[in-house]
Amino acid sequence: MNTSHPRRRALLASTLLAAGTAALPRAWAQALPTARGQGRLVVVFLRGALDGLSAFVPWSDPEYARLRPGIAIPPPDGSGQSTIRLDGSFGLHPALAMLEPLWREQVLAFVPAAGSPDGTRSHFDAQYQWETARPGQSGDAPGWLNLLAAQLGGTGGDAQPRILGVGEANPRLLAGREPVQLVAHGKAAQRAGALENPRQREALMTLYDGDDAVSQAFRRGAAERMDTARTLSADLQQEMQAASNGAAPPALLEQDARNLATLMRKDRSLRLGFLSAGGWDTHVGQGAASGQLADNLRKLGAALAQLRRDLHEPGDVVVVASEFGRTTAENGTRGTDHGHGNAMWLIGNPVAGGRWHGQWSGLARANLHEGRDLPVHHDFRAVLAQVLRPTFGLQDRQLAAVLPGASWDARLDGLLRRA
Repeated sequence: MNTSHPRRRALLASTLLAAGTAALPRAWAQALPTARGQGRLVVVFLRGALDGLSAFVPWSDPEYARLRPGIAIPPPDGSGQSTIRLDGSFGLHPALAMLEPLWREQVLAFVPAAGSPDGTRSHFDAQYQWETARPGQSGDAPGWLNLLAAQLGGTGGDAQPRILGVGEANPRLLAGREPVQLVAHGKAAQRAGALENPRQREALMTLYDGDDAVSQAFRRGAAERMDTARTLSADLQQEMQAASNGAAPPALLEQDARNLATLMRKDRSLRLGFLSAGGWDTHVGQGAASGQLADNLRKLGAALAQLRRDLHEPGDVVVVASEFGRTTAENGTRGTDHGHGNAMWLIGNPVAGGRWHGQWSGLARANLHEGRDLPVHHDFRAVLAQVLRPTFGLQDRQLAAVLPGASWDARLDGLLRRA
């Protein structure tokens, strides 16, 4: 693991867009009062587009099994291979069983149909727009998490970092004027080209030949990627690798979560954390209660459970998101393709958990985006605003600087508990 340059600035391009100077959206005037303000936030970003309909299964919707005859998760029956019932509408994938106690403790919630109002199905464009909080836009812009650091009293330059990124080398979400502490294990090591080239692969495996948890996790992830590579076409491999955009496979996520939490506990100035994992672009052989996606969800669940154990103070919140969702129907290769709306997850004591929030219109074709995808009923920026206002005590002008162009969505009021 590369821990050099612990206070380096992340990814500054030559010109950054000015932030915080635009007029406030009128809808901010309806926002909830500012509260608390001393929290910490960890963002877990799943590159490649997680299938949210498998993570949070709409088991009681009759369209679900019809749309997914080969990959639907069986309805709740207590067998351990079926959906874990959360309520009369949704359940958890059985591979996420370790998160069920968080639901029962009312510290886990989700918004089932959130995302970007922009309809792109390009991983690269959608990830960039999510990380800069600028749907439909391109150009050189800072990451919204870096803009948030500036609102927490940052001064740029060589000030004490408030942001910690573990795992990924160059996340756009962290790019900007504010200093960032990065602990990266090198995105080059995750590229299939490196793992498939015998000489480079040997060198990388030598670097991770120890008995420590990081080395073991790296070797497991490398083996999984090689197994997958043998079964996929070259074009599809290239697309899936590009979708991960430098993020490590889920096999490394639990260790990354442990490292991030350790550093944030030791340094109280680090109030913003970032983790990511690739490998969610499940076009082929997605699986149902078991298989490729189930294996990845199990690793994600372990990482989230680790974060909950380590970061459980009154103001700590974890947000889990992906660039867009996947098709409601399975494709001809027992997978799912690029979609639109998706679930956003929240974990933490301030979260009004044990329930889902926002609008859900079901899977009937007439209610789907373009007749095939979940709609975006809630702009992802509106979900983030519900978190940022109380967690960091942000005023309207500060929210507008961090999430330009966003509006307050009163339908999500109550997503976080009042102080």
